[in-house]
Amino acid sequence: MEIVKKLNIPTEFFFDKIVDSVIFDIRKATGKTLTRKQLRNYEYVKQFSKDSRARIKIDKFIENQSYHFRTSTTRNSYVVQYEIRPIDEKSCEVHYTETMESFGFIQKANDFLLGMVLGFFKKRQLKKMLTMIEESY
Repeated sequence: MEIVKKLNIPTEFFFDKIVDSVIFDIRKATGKTLTRKQLRNYEYVKQFSKDSRARIKIDKFIENQSYHFRTSTTRNSYVVQYEIRPIDEKSCEVHYTETMESFGFIQKANDFLLGMVLGFFKKRQLKKMLTMIEESY
């Protein structure tokens, strides 16, 4: 999935919102409060339910430019990338990319079918989230 969206907010504001969310998620999952400088290559385990957990690794973190992370489970691996490019002092362009690799034939088939059905809704939800960040400025 790929989304490119122009937002009428400064690059720094958008990046701050993403980083605040990341730091909150890490604190909720691990009990640790990290600084921005500690985020690059940080890895932690997040428990979703009693039987579901994932390893999350921040692969790339460049202040006000890039945030990439990988979420790995026993069934699949998701890679999410945010690339933020300033247009001017008051606006930016966000390039969001999400890819998934499934492990095993049945999992691949299942994820393909689910992706066809849920992909539209997921894309719509992400666009709505970007708009909400923009509106919070």
